This record gives sequence, structure tokens and C-alpha cells, in this order.
Amino acid sequence: MGFRIMGDRGLLVEYGDAIDETVNRKVRSVAAAVAAEPPEGVLETVPAYRSLLVIYDPLATRLQKLQDFFRRLEERIDRIAVPPPQTLEIPVCYGGKYGPDLAFVARSHDLTPQEVIALHTARTYTVCMIGFSPGFPFLGGLAPELETPRLQTPRTRVPRGSVAIANNQTGIYPLESPGGWRLIGRTPLKLFDPCSEPPVPYRTGDRIRFTRITEKAYQRLREEQNP
Repeated sequence: MGFRIMGDRGLLVEYGDAIDETVNRKVRSVAAAVAAEPPEGVLETVPAYRSLLVIYDPLATRLQKLQDFFRRLEERIDRIAVPPPQTLEIPVCYGGKYGPDLAFVARSHDLTPQEVIALHTARTYTVCMIGFSPGFPFLGGLAPELETPRLQTPRTRVPRGSVAIANNQTGIYPLESPGGWRLIGRTPLKLFDPCSEPPVPYRTGDRIRFTRITEKAYQRLREEQNP
């Protein structure tokens, strides 16, 4: 465990230096413990792959006091209960205009597009962190056969709902935005709604499975999401 000062109200608590499911579980355990019994002065926590950002009120607590709190928490981290995950199914229309990089991913691994889709839908993925843009889930558990580097030059526009691969991760763009991940499909679901509570249907630690749908089913679900 290490600490980094992030401005005058932020403390980054680091639990590793690589993407690792064991480290990520530790981060989620600590975030759950802080949420259950927040120490004085802590305003918010933001869990990531390997670290926890703690936003605090410097008038209500001291940096040393917070560091001591997390050191004590480390001693009992194995006994902290993590909230049970929920599993969500995300329908995806793969390839074509919905997944323009599917053919590239297939060629890169001497696979057919159908084999890429089969591998991508066969896994259950863990939401390791949410970030980059509102509701963007970074998903761990991608099949090694599909690991593909991101684009050298990012696209200036990635459509909402795009399902993509970058290195050993997969993810979903809940909003239209720039992006450099390889697009293999698109979901019609609306995954970020600032007027809903919560605004996204998943949280860190949840599980996601992708299911393949036809273009006709995509259009129907899209219309239902946007009446």
C-alpha cells in the first residue's frame, strides 16, 4: 500500500501497480468499508483498478490521520465483506456499421468474425472501474485470444452504445465521445441517464455478459429505449 497526495483535498491510496483482479477486489473491499463507516472528513471515494481516490475536507481532518486510518484498515482487509455482485446481460449487434473493427480483430488473431463474437459472448466480465466518460465500464476478463491494441489515432466520434476492445480489456461507450478502442459491436441500451438514480445500471464489482442480437432486434430495442 502506498499514498500519493492529489492536490489539497485528495489522497490516492494505491494497492498495486498493474491490472490484477486480486488487487481490484482489495480496492473494492476498502471502498465498501469506507462507505459503511466513513472516517471524519471524507467526502467521497472513487475506486479504480488498483487504487482508491479519497476526497476529503482539509478543515475536518488531517492527511496523517487519513493515512493511519487506511493502514489500520489494511490489517483487517481480508475480513471486509464486499457487496454481492449483480449480473447484467447486455444485448449487442456485432459487426458491420455497428462494429467496424470486428474484421480487423478477427484478422489479427487468425480468427473468423463469428469466432470473435463467440469468444466475446462466452465470458462473464467484471466491472473493475467506471470512468473516462460517465458510465464507461472497464471490464476485466477478456479472452487472451482477443487482446488487441487500441487504434494509433483515436476516432473523433464513437457512437453511443459502442462495445469495444483495447489490449486486454473490453468496455462500452455509454455516450457519444472520442475514443481509440476497437469497435466490434453496439448495444441499443441506454446505459447512462443523469436523471435516474443510480444514473448507470452497474457498479464496480458487478458482472456483465454480452448476448448477440440481430440488427432488427437492435432497432426494436433502440426504439423502446427512446420512445
